[in-house]
Amino acid sequence: MANTKSAKKRIRQNLKRREHNRRYTAAARTYVTKTRALIEEGKLDEAEQAMRMAASTLDKAAGKGVIHKGNASRRKSRLAQALAKARAA
Repeated sequence: MANTKSAKKRIRQNLKRREHNRRYTAAARTYVTKTRALIEEGKLDEAEQAMRMAASTLDKAAGKGVIHKGNASRRKSRLAQALAKARAA
């Protein structure tokens, strides 16, 4: 357990930041999962709309510094590739 006043403050700050960051990561994860599920089901038009939402939430998370910019870019790219592959098939 923290002893110093500054360490206790750090614990409070970290908890607050963790809650804040979890909102963004959870939202992004939700949309990515929805998009993948729709692609698997073959509902490509709905999947495209879900992909737009996923891309938006990933960009927001990256903009806030919750996830790395490259991480967001890679996830968007893989979703787009999966959607394009499903459309081709």
